[in-house]
Amino acid sequence: MPNDVRPVERAFRGQETLEGAGVRLHRLFGNSHVPIFDPFLLLDNFSSTDPRDFVAGFPWHPHRGIETVTYILDGKVEHGDSLGNEGVIDAGDVQWMSAGSGIIHQEMPKQHEGRLAGFQLWVNLPARLKMEVPSYRGLATTEIPTVSGGDGARVKVIAGRYEGVEGPVTGIPVDPTYLDVDLPPGSSIDLPTPLGHTAFAYTVSGGTGFGPGEGAPVGPDQAILFGAGEHVAARAGPDGGRFLLVAGRPLHEPVAWYGPIVMNRQDELAEAITELRRGDFIKHSKVIDEES
Repeated sequence: MPNDVRPVERAFRGQETLEGAGVRLHRLFGNSHVPIFDPFLLLDNFSSTDPRDFVAGFPWHPHRGIETVTYILDGKVEHGDSLGNEGVIDAGDVQWMSAGSGIIHQEMPKQHEGRLAGFQLWVNLPARLKMEVPSYRGLATTEIPTVSGGDGARVKVIAGRYEGVEGPVTGIPVDPTYLDVDLPPGSSIDLPTPLGHTAFAYTVSGGTGFGPGEGAPVGPDQAILFGAGEHVAARAGPDGGRFLLVAGRPLHEPVAWYGPIVMNRQDELAEAITELRRGDFIKHSKVIDEES
């Protein structure tokens, strides 16, 4: 094991909350945790087989100054935005959207039975890019590489690198790492992370121990914030362990946050809200699709 393994600094349990038109989800971190997760702002987990928990979805709403990352494990979510872009995020797919100067969109479950499960991560944009043209990347699961280990471990590389394999999401301002790691029972893995980047794990299922010691496995639905280092060491418990590993370069910039709008100063935030009310929130006539 490398000497520069990141220690576990804090663990956060998901807190139930309602968002959108009444979607029941678990929030791992959010507004009250700025700036310890910098450049990440929010992580939500939604998982239910009861359509009453999700069918109302997230009708039309604005964003500015952030990137939203939606990763679906089960089910389908239909996406549309105010500039005419639309599509379906299917199981295993990822949508990485940069709201930039402003976009109005909706995300609606495309099902009334079965399990819907996935995550949404908010990534802050640096001040110099908050008013840039919006863009998005829509990635099918077949476009996202998976690295398989000899012991049965599987690492899906959405962003960043693992074992020489680069994820398809590149060119993001905070140089993120986003890995979906699935470990068989009793196995272990070492995952490099860039020095100086904020890094955290989210435990999806099973139990996983983290850090340089032999700590007890952490159960599902917890966010594990790591300290400084260049590697994350993980060990699966007797039932195996699946987790997301996310890292990114911190911005060290002030945050002014109201609902789905995140700027640097209160006057910028007030202006965004005023523009939304008077109808000139949208600044660009076309969203750039990075996959077109």
